[in-house]
Amino acid sequence: MTPSTPHPRDPLHGITLETILNQLVERYGWAEMAMRIPVRCFQINPSVKSSLTFLRKTPWARQRVEGWYIAEFTR
Repeated sequence: MTPSTPHPRDPLHGITLETILNQLVERYGWAEMAMRIPVRCFQINPSVKSSLTFLRKTPWARQRVEGWYIAEFTR
């Protein structure tokens, strides 16, 4: 029996949270990100590492970041 590898209809399939964050920071910068999603990790001394830690622990914030990424980069 060979394991099947279905390709889900998930636009984020194969894209890491770090890649998503880096692309959003590159395109919009921390200031714009803090305006759109007002969380401390984007507002005060922002870094990719602290943002990844926060987003992995906070589902609502991660959903907003992923939704923004889907809207901007998967058209």
